[in-house]
Amino acid sequence: MEKILTHLNSCNDTHSAIDYWRQQLNQRILGQAALIDRLLIAVLCDGHLLIEGAPGLAKTKVIRELAAGLDANFKRIQFTPDLLPGDITGTDIYRLEKSSFDFQPGPIFNQFILADEINRAPAKVQSALLEAMEERQVSIGNTTHPLPDLFLVMATQNPIEQEGTYPLPEAELDRFLLYVKVNYPDAHYENKIVELTRVEALAKMAHHQSAKMNSISQKNIFIARQQILNLHMSPALLQYIVDLVLATRTPERYGEDIKQLIRHGASPRATIALDRAARAHAWLKKREYVIPEDIQSLACDVLRHRIILNYSAMAENISTDDVIYNIISRVAVP
Repeated sequence: MEKILTHLNSCNDTHSAIDYWRQQLNQRILGQAALIDRLLIAVLCDGHLLIEGAPGLAKTKVIRELAAGLDANFKRIQFTPDLLPGDITGTDIYRLEKSSFDFQPGPIFNQFILADEINRAPAKVQSALLEAMEERQVSIGNTTHPLPDLFLVMATQNPIEQEGTYPLPEAELDRFLLYVKVNYPDAHYENKIVELTRVEALAKMAHHQSAKMNSISQKNIFIARQQILNLHMSPALLQYIVDLVLATRTPERYGEDIKQLIRHGASPRATIALDRAARAHAWLKKREYVIPEDIQSLACDVLRHRIILNYSAMAENISTDDVIYNIISRVAVP
């Protein structure tokens, strides 16, 4: 009985800490509650996030504040066509006085990474980032260097300007847990954003630091991850996740019209990602079990970068999201 009470108290403390952290983020990043939730889900699932949105939507600010709330290291990397792999991973530097090479870590060795405009980097740079994201390590010569236990890459893409970009290969896209599209805030929040920005600017002019977030212990994240993995999901709901992913690979089972739109379906990583993300979503809602809405609310973010549409869909101006919504409407809900 004492062990059960200790476990429940630990769950409540972790929930309270992360919920408070979430509230602070929403007070500092206005009108982007959905983005904040997706970022938290990525952190709690030990995954990475790809974000598509126009400039000026607080993408940089949200991950900087996220890192500050955990007292974690943060680094922004601006991806450009002339970037080299060593600019990200680091390199061996020859020390003449010691007659030996020393490893100089690159920015990837921070805990939270903003890969800004990732699709502007050439293939070699993207390949170096791919190893870091998937293997949580960096290989330089014959030596492998591990990355921090708490490690997240938030990559951004600009949907407006595509000239001089290198589309991300499917293998790299598949490494992202979620692919989130960020929209402009509504008028109500835009007014508040202007006011908040003015207050922060006045604080800086007065040589005062704007109020900092109260950080929470990183231990809470690791406790939450364990709780999420142990969260109850019924076999029927797990099968529902499998059916949704299989529907992208065998769309003919759900209609010839869907089959004509999909060229390649999602990989097993999609099944794993949707399982983890749905559990994290339920955990954030303070439930001890997963419901169909948890799965459906994350389905687009998990699947939109893992499905390749054919030319028929492009010609008819049908988006990946349209196809996913269509699949969700046809796969039976347990």
